[in-house]
Amino acid sequence: MKEIGQQLKSARENMGVSIEEVAEDLKVKPTQVENIEAGNSNAFDDVFNLKYFIRDYAKYLGLNKEDLVDEFNEFLFDYTSRLSLEDIKMATKEKTKKNNIKSPYTAEKHSKIPWIPILVYGLIIILIGIIVYFVLNVNIDDDNFEEGTVVSDSK
Repeated sequence: MKEIGQQLKSARENMGVSIEEVAEDLKVKPTQVENIEAGNSNAFDDVFNLKYFIRDYAKYLGLNKEDLVDEFNEFLFDYTSRLSLEDIKMATKEKTKKNNIKSPYTAEKHSKIPWIPILVYGLIIILIGIIVYFVLNVNIDDDNFEEGTVVSDSK
């Protein structure tokens, strides 16, 4: 991994591009660029993102991205072939623990019916209906009377 980082760093320096410029152009943090150039693969949580970052960085610098990705794949194969089964089991357990935390974007959504808004809107509709009923009935009764007419209840 250090060889990959050295190739990227020397290409960047030959082009006269600063770490900040690379970070801005590739939309990553400057510390990520520094870690790649230092060969510090442990600074990255996801190996696949690291691989794609190496590919994009190599392309940005005009290097042969396939060669660097192949070199990274060899590094990854050498690194993983030295892991013991116990290390793999421990990493699997840690990953399982981390996956128990769910973000609001990946958590399963329960289809709860929003009863409170439904009840509020229902009551509003009923009240509007009652008001319209009384307004229409009062208007109808008013139409039956002429101006100046006295109404009496006597039979």
